[in-house]
Amino acid sequence: MMEIKKFVELMTGEFDNKEQFMEMKEAGKSFPYAQHINTVCNDKIKNIPEDFNGIFVVEESYYETDGKRHASPHLFLITDSNDGIIPSYEIPAGEDKNTFSYNSMKSVDYSELKKSEKFTPALYKENNGSWEGGSVSQFTPVMIFRLWERFSEACLEVSESMEVNGKRTFGYDVPIIYKRV
Repeated sequence: MMEIKKFVELMTGEFDNKEQFMEMKEAGKSFPYAQHINTVCNDKIKNIPEDFNGIFVVEESYYETDGKRHASPHLFLITDSNDGIIPSYEIPAGEDKNTFSYNSMKSVDYSELKKSEKFTPALYKENNGSWEGGSVSQFTPVMIFRLWERFSEACLEVSESMEVNGKRTFGYDVPIIYKRV
């Protein structure tokens, strides 16, 4: 359980890429302003089994590009395994995907949560005090989602991309660097 706690401490809190965004803007490069708010939410899940040692986290991601703001919330289950920490994507039933947040999350029974079939669980390994990892998810026969992340005391680095028929339709050449607010 100690490994999970270290990982969750690094990934929870409020983060943004304001510094990176301003650097990119000054360099004349198109790049989103992004925010992450990651909050442990076991307190909102009823009837968690007594022997359960996972930690649920609501991730609220907000991206602003060209004055348009887009939310991308998720619910993750952080578990420990022999191979490293594996956050399994979970989706709560009955929540609005466009407005889901820790504050709006309704109390939900543990037995009602379902693992996402869409995302491949991400595997993370500890490396000199930071955690690195990700996954590749085959959303459809022609659509692939790639995720790579590094969580450290200094920042969260996140690289996400979507490919359709081998061509990138979403993502950036460099990871988004979020610093704790």
